[in-house]
Amino acid sequence: MLQLSFINYKKGSYLTVEGKVADRFFIIQAGQVRCERRDAMSGTGVDMLGPGDFVGVVSCMAGMSQIETSIAISDVVVIAVRRDQYPELIKQNTPIAMKMIRTFANRMRVVNEMLMFRAVAGGSNSSPLTLFNVATFYEHQKKTDIAAFAYYQYLKTGERGKYAEYAKRRFLELRKKTNAVYFEPTADMTRRYPEDTMIFCENQSGAEMFIIQSGQVKIGKVVDGKEVTFAILKKGDMFGEMALLENKPRSASAIANEDCVLMVVNSKNFNQMVTTQPQMIARLTTTLAERLWSMSRQLTNTQIADPITKMLDMIALQVEKAKLPQNFMRDYRTGLSLEDVADMCGLEGEEKMRQMYEFRKDSHIKLDPITQKIIVSDCDELIKHAAFTRSKLK
Repeated sequence: MLQLSFINYKKGSYLTVEGKVADRFFIIQAGQVRCERRDAMSGTGVDMLGPGDFVGVVSCMAGMSQIETSIAISDVVVIAVRRDQYPELIKQNTPIAMKMIRTFANRMRVVNEMLMFRAVAGGSNSSPLTLFNVATFYEHQKKTDIAAFAYYQYLKTGERGKYAEYAKRRFLELRKKTNAVYFEPTADMTRRYPEDTMIFCENQSGAEMFIIQSGQVKIGKVVDGKEVTFAILKKGDMFGEMALLENKPRSASAIANEDCVLMVVNSKNFNQMVTTQPQMIARLTTTLAERLWSMSRQLTNTQIADPITKMLDMIALQVEKAKLPQNFMRDYRTGLSLEDVADMCGLEGEEKMRQMYEFRKDSHIKLDPITQKIIVSDCDELIKHAAFTRSKLK
């Protein structure tokens, strides 16, 4: 039987402290709480929370260190919920799960927009022409499977004029030889995407979320004639959730970095999951929390000026996400190449090549002699080094 505890906090008390690990979150019943995060430029730096709001839920559900410090600014009464109690809680109270999921989605969009703004110095572009620009970029890169998909999505917007005529000609030509798949959504619960094919394009409309069953997916954006990579996702990761939950255009592109098998979640089966599968919704909430925690950490990474330090912090983030046992004594294989990490840090051109060369000599990492993927020998030391670096940020 579910038994939740009520806790009283006096004005000025700390409910959560950034950097600390906690196995519970709070639902405010009475009073006001101020939540502060290191990166106030994200648009989520300071929140004032009241009855019905959640405190510390992202880090708790992600099973990671706190990303915010929460202080009672009046006497406060909260319900404390342990992480292991959450499935039973939402089984009895589905609206709590839906409120939490939508809260996560709203915060993710804000953080995602700031990530893009910092990475590409200008934020997102909502014009249908974005799709055309993505298509021409990848065609020039000789990635015709991706280009064909993006041309098709541009034509679907119904745009007219010289770009539309050009896009139609190029799509018809590329369509004859493309390996691109799923130009339109299907009822398939599982889909297979060959390497270097597009799953969805930035600014494309859509209402599906995906969970990776196998392979890797690259999340990125094309701006000013360059590709910026935000994340390389692996088995078990989820993406596309904001379009499903908020019914807004895609804010970035998803491309198969390897041959992929994806599970598809649409509005119909999502609503069924909410009402009939509390364990699945608990898993979904955890996945969203992990992604939001990761995005918040990546946002802090954008503040690091030195490229080598920035790349080390990015790898430390990947190690933290893996949730390795304490005092993990074996080599940890990240599955990422030097180029993957450089792309995730927004490096490009000659600077990118120079920093990759220097980075390979760093004592915190080594490369697999066959795959050239990055290996971390002392994970605890790397995480401590990265945390110390972040603590110096102003």
